[in-house]
Amino acid sequence: MRYMNFVRVLFCLVLVVYGGDSALSQVRKVGTSSAAFLRIPVGVRAGAMGSAFVAVSDDASSMFWNPGGLARVQDISLMVDYSPWLPGVDFSYFGLVIPVPSFGTVGVNVTALTSDEIEVTTVQAPLGTGESFTANSFAVGIAYSRGLTDRFSIGANFKVVNESILNSSATGFMLDIGTLYNTPFPGITLGVSISNIGTSMQITGDDLNIRADIAPQQQGDNQSIVAQLSTDDFDAPIIMRVGLAWQAFTSEAGSLRLSADGLNPNDNAQSVNFGAEYSLFDRLLVLRGGFNDLFLDEGEMGLTFGFGVNLTTANGIGFSGGYAYQDFETLDAVNRFSLELKF
Repeated sequence: MRYMNFVRVLFCLVLVVYGGDSALSQVRKVGTSSAAFLRIPVGVRAGAMGSAFVAVSDDASSMFWNPGGLARVQDISLMVDYSPWLPGVDFSYFGLVIPVPSFGTVGVNVTALTSDEIEVTTVQAPLGTGESFTANSFAVGIAYSRGLTDRFSIGANFKVVNESILNSSATGFMLDIGTLYNTPFPGITLGVSISNIGTSMQITGDDLNIRADIAPQQQGDNQSIVAQLSTDDFDAPIIMRVGLAWQAFTSEAGSLRLSADGLNPNDNAQSVNFGAEYSLFDRLLVLRGGFNDLFLDEGEMGLTFGFGVNLTTANGIGFSGGYAYQDFETLDAVNRFSLELKF
């Protein structure tokens, strides 16, 4: 019976997220949003579970996946997540969560995508000018979450986003909101989040300055007035996630959790992620696996897997560490490492 309940709700999830074959749903708008780094998964647990985490969120990475799950964090938690994401590019995440009795749960988070030094080349110097630059993206957020009932919690994460390259940059303000609900069906939770609601971003800076003659048909005017190119602005990378998680069984031998997320971004087609987590020895060792971008034509990400270790010291400090592997269709695979401390 529990299995059939999960299948029914999962079927409804797929219909809601992926149902509909209208012409509008086929407009993908790939590459038309700003701050694409805000889509990179956070944490080895979620990453190894195929990014199907919106209904699981109960650690410091909840500020990214579903701020509503932040209220489920019971201890002060500090998470550091790192991945050499793609050649020459590193991804990092820092999250601090503090439960405040009778108030709720608050958190701060920093997300960074940084590049190695890139050599400047020009038409006149195709082998390099001897100069170099970097391209970096940062987001700094403040989150708050509260349980409204013993089954339902809600939360939000407000963040400032900045992207820069050489001497130019763009800044935006965005909001993540989410809810987490323990359904009446035993072991099944429902999560919903909308990420990156906010302002569009437009790049400005000294690199856009040019010398211009505003009256080329006239003689004797200033032919080298400093002007600036005007760039387009790009929408925030909004993404809606609807997810289910099912605690399939729990026994002395171990426990199994399954999860599924439906994704509806504003710059791509809908897709579904699946994940699983099997715990052994009272969660001392956790094995995880999943798959990204199901039902997405030309999807880049695919198989994921990883493991985690959970320890508690004699003085009550909890330690969680782990590894996640992310396969890519045409790019090199990505390895991710996370560490979380609980006080």
